Amino acid sequence: MYLHTAKKVVATIEARMASSRLPGKVLMPLVGKPVLERMIERIKPSKFVDEIVIATTVNKPDDEIDDLAKSLGVKCFRGSEEDVLSRVLGAAKSVSADVIIELTGDCPLSDYRLIDQAIAEFFKRDVDYLANNMEPLTFANGFDAQVFPVRVLEEVSNLTHDPRDREHVTYYIYTHPEKYKTYSLQASDEDLSGDLRVTLDEKNDLMLIENIFERLLLIDPLFSYKEVIKLLRENPTLVKINKNVKQKKV
Repeated sequence: MYLHTAKKVVATIEARMASSRLPGKVLMPLVGKPVLERMIERIKPSKFVDEIVIATTVNKPDDEIDDLAKSLGVKCFRGSEEDVLSRVLGAAKSVSADVIIELTGDCPLSDYRLIDQAIAEFFKRDVDYLANNMEPLTFANGFDAQVFPVRVLEEVSNLTHDPRDREHVTYYIYTHPEKYKTYSLQASDEDLSGDLRVTLDEKNDLMLIENIFERLLLIDPLFSYKEVIKLLRENPTLVKINKNVKQKKV
């Protein structure tokens, strides 16, 4: 780790097979490899992430996710399907994390550069919670990164049993600014991309993401979010592929 801190930073990736809109999406092939494997490849070069842990469920279909994690040498924690908060907290504690960078398996275009930026800013700002996907969005939907200490999530876990808070891991934190110091990480003018959607919820999303990978992998196996933005700005027909997909609200 290159930060001036002794804290262990762990990336948790929530992933399960039982997606309501596109079941099995995290293991669907994406230019020859499962979506989740592509995502892990794009996180591993991080300078500041000490370990990656998949947070999946105890459900039988998620054995496949566990198997993939093992084959990639990545830890996998299994917990409740509905209580995602306890699952992420359990995943973090299983590897003695101090700080969580929370990611979701529907973001195969996650970029270690953005992740490192978020982690560095989190320590610099000395806040309880930092995210680059707070409203109004300045980064594309699909570049999401949220950073917070394990101790804060432990506190939240003890404070609330509301189903919405348990399903949406950080909802309680960012809706209680009187309790928690939050910071919204904004994109620079040249990186403004809040109008773009590169997350994976439906088949059309997968079509777009496949197009992006097919075009950019040839240039650089670890192509950056900047190259994704540039590609979509220069090829508006690509953006149309998933323009009718609606984002679920919390």
